[in-house]
Amino acid sequence: MTEFKMRMINKSNLLVLSLALSFLSACSTAPSQAPVIDRPVSRPAVKPSTPSQTAQVSRDERGLYTVKKGDTLIRIALENGQNYRDLVTWNNLNDPNDIKVDQVLRVLPPEAGAAASNGSGVETAAVIMPPSDKAAAPAAVARKTGPKGEKRPYTDATLAELQRPDGAAPAPAGAGTASTAAPATAPAAPATAPAARAPAAAAAAGAGLSAEDEKLSWMWPAEGRVIATFDEGKNKGIDIAGKAGQQVVAAGAGKVMFAGSGIRGYGNLVIVKHSNTLLSAYAHNRAILVKEGQSVTKGQLIAEMGDSDTDAVKLHFEIRQQGKPVDPAKFLPPR
Repeated sequence: MTEFKMRMINKSNLLVLSLALSFLSACSTAPSQAPVIDRPVSRPAVKPSTPSQTAQVSRDERGLYTVKKGDTLIRIALENGQNYRDLVTWNNLNDPNDIKVDQVLRVLPPEAGAAASNGSGVETAAVIMPPSDKAAAPAAVARKTGPKGEKRPYTDATLAELQRPDGAAPAPAGAGTASTAAPATAPAAPATAPAARAPAAAAAAGAGLSAEDEKLSWMWPAEGRVIATFDEGKNKGIDIAGKAGQQVVAAGAGKVMFAGSGIRGYGNLVIVKHSNTLLSAYAHNRAILVKEGQSVTKGQLIAEMGDSDTDAVKLHFEIRQQGKPVDPAKFLPPR
């Protein structure tokens, strides 16, 4: 009986050992036998740029304009503050009336467009330093023995020191002759001029106008009651009621850049350019009394009031700054 039990125990131990070995073998081989699936990472598809998309990017650059349905060259010129004849030249157009939808036109001078699209957005210009007065002390400059590689900032004191002979001490205040005092005091005059002009320049910059524009003098282009005021979204100027044939005068001195009918909704139109950035427009005239390219003075008769391309006799008057309509009330004197 004891021997039988021993055999049974041995068989049980062997069975347990076999099961343990089988379990360990399964654990060690399972990972290598499991199938591995390589799942690619999903990424959004990138659509290649089409030629039209690439062209659209270049059309959005400053200085270029894409023709839309209903555009005329004269309207494009007005909206960009340019003379339509300049647009003809810049774009090599044979016929000003032959422009097509999606055609890209240059609306700034070629050099201005290149500066605007240089990528940095900053226009650069050469800085011209004041020329040295070689005639004042040629010998003194030749006899300088200091290091040639020394770089010193340009100041009035440095200039006066460089013009002194070697070993000469600075002249005390109030001492010396007029000829020796002149080099030290002469450069001071130009330095004070910009400071005197600074307030006027700052005021012009604050108003968004150049110093040239600030000097312009304005007057009302016609007598009559204002029946519509400026509203950038609806009315790009003011409307003045009047009688047929009533005088329309130039609101300021300038040159006529357009005289005719070429913009729908304006009728017989006169456009006067007053500066590089400001122009005025006079619409719905019965008759035009000036020609393109003609210089006009403030208050000069340029047209007769009418109702061309509108429903009543009136003058529609606009002032545009760099092509953008601005409120004429900010320029015209109170009355």
